[in-house]
Amino acid sequence: MAVTESEADSTHRVTPAVHEGILRRQSARESAARTYARALPIVPVRARGLTIEGADGRRYLDCLSGAGALALGHNHPVVLEAIRKVLDSGAPLSVLDLATPVKDAFITELFRTLPAGFADRARVQFCGPAGTDAVEAALKLVRAATGRSGILAFTGAYHGMTAGALAASGGAPDLQVGRLPYPQDYRCPFGVGGPRGAELAARWTESVLDDPKSGVPSPAGMILEPVQGEGGVIPAPDDWLRRMRRVTADRSIPLIADEVQTGVGRTGAFWAVDHSGITPDVMVLSKAIGGSLPLAVVVYREELDVWQPGAHAGTFRGNQLAMAAGTATLAHVRENGLAERAATLGDRMMKQLRQLQDEFACVGDVRGRGLMIGVELVNPAGGSVPEARGSEADGWDSAPVPHPADPELAVAVQRECLDRGLIVELGGRHNSVVRLLPPLTISDEQASAVLDRLADAVTAANRDRQRTG
Repeated sequence: MAVTESEADSTHRVTPAVHEGILRRQSARESAARTYARALPIVPVRARGLTIEGADGRRYLDCLSGAGALALGHNHPVVLEAIRKVLDSGAPLSVLDLATPVKDAFITELFRTLPAGFADRARVQFCGPAGTDAVEAALKLVRAATGRSGILAFTGAYHGMTAGALAASGGAPDLQVGRLPYPQDYRCPFGVGGPRGAELAARWTESVLDDPKSGVPSPAGMILEPVQGEGGVIPAPDDWLRRMRRVTADRSIPLIADEVQTGVGRTGAFWAVDHSGITPDVMVLSKAIGGSLPLAVVVYREELDVWQPGAHAGTFRGNQLAMAAGTATLAHVRENGLAERAATLGDRMMKQLRQLQDEFACVGDVRGRGLMIGVELVNPAGGSVPEARGSEADGWDSAPVPHPADPELAVAVQRECLDRGLIVELGGRHNSVVRLLPPLTISDEQASAVLDRLADAVTAANRDRQRTG
């Protein structure tokens, strides 16, 4: 399937032939492991901010944002300027772990944003350029520092695709990491939801750690996401996060916060742990910190810095372009109050989305934090998921009884969104959650357009579902 000369000459022109030809060759030549390309058969050729233009000439509002990597959207001027400055300077682009002015500027800006008191006693480890490698580094670090081997993680977690990161994720094929309940309201593991559900989850964690017959020896660390992303956009309650901080600190267990997707203003605070005011022992950072280019780091308390030289290395940990783009992104988010903007706009968007929940029984839940938003689609005709719930008189909170998840409807909504020029991601336990991860630079007008297109997509998909029975 060679590219013809005429096609090669036209790859930068917006034509349907180019679009179809590229998609056809992708299907024939790329791995079956590809994911986004299956649900989003588009060929981006230009992009700016929230908008992508495809080779078919269509324009799309991109609420995937590189799975959250594009805090400032596509090709933001401050990012492009930072990249051009490095390119024009003649500086080396790949320097392993050598010190450079570009790296020094990045670390300085990164430390300026860290939770209060953390930067004064922190060390930073540059890893391979993917978040999953930073997770691997964090797990290795706490094991080396404590001399222990076990790790505690949470149901629904997602920490990456390498072996160690997968073992700590919710879809692990075998048990290498101890699993604890992650609190949530809509599908509470205890059938309660609210503060009472979070309290039960915390008590279970304490019991596992303190019961000598729990089968879980004292672990090397606990890893958690302040907001579960792939798990279905589930924010951890702030009180529960503070409780986990006390639980781990009292037992000398390093607490690892995976902020790969939640960081750099995404949730309405610069780091998602800032909502609760906790300071973890280790933070895993990637995605947006590279300003759209590959970069991943681990930041941790200096007491944990027991690495031997080369204990965790990587050829591309010195990505100068990513560091320059990341510095520009971090500074722009901080100086322009984009985290606060994300909090305000995110609340407004979720309030409007809850009107869909009132209108359509197939919208089971709307949740999120800042501009990390999830809409869970359900099948109301499938009955309710059995729950053992107490009553308010018993001191138990009243929580909604969820209908079964509807991944087929979610796929239909995603397809209807694409037909309307809106790119969204699916996630959650059953892949039934429509996820919105717009750039922090999204305007009020663009946000309204996103919500209008999503509402139209839900209406159309629900109508088709009812028609076909």
